[in-house]
Amino acid sequence: MTLFNRVSLAILLGGLLAGCSANTTISSPSETAKINLKDVSRNQSTVQQELPTTSFGNYEFEVMDEQKAPMYGILPLKFNGGYLALDILLFAPGAFFNLREVYPYYEIDHDQGVVRYRSEKGGEWTTYTPTQEEAERARKYFAAQKSASQ
Repeated sequence: MTLFNRVSLAILLGGLLAGCSANTTISSPSETAKINLKDVSRNQSTVQQELPTTSFGNYEFEVMDEQKAPMYGILPLKFNGGYLALDILLFAPGAFFNLREVYPYYEIDHDQGVVRYRSEKGGEWTTYTPTQEEAERARKYFAAQKSASQ
């Protein structure tokens, strides 16, 4: 294989790895909850979305529910060890784009103030409580979005 072909293949694979995404379902036990994600305004109690992988970014969320203070936070993301191995072998700069991705299933419990997530539909939930700093960061993000849209 010529050097040109190897470089072309590496660039192609790097582009494919950088463009990876994952599907997720985010729900709330409350039927009246409205869930919004960074860059995705749905205002629904269940959100099904394909979200790009990331190495440095986060997915802030906002949950609005009737007569309750809004809940803010950042979705926990899983580490992509397989992508890291491919990035190292084929296209090292790809590691800047795809080391973390969303879990397939989230449940944001506004009443408990927690985020539950799991990798498999029937799997066991892992519970995460957003920190004050994460909640404040998400609150500022959504406040800025609302200001910009007015």
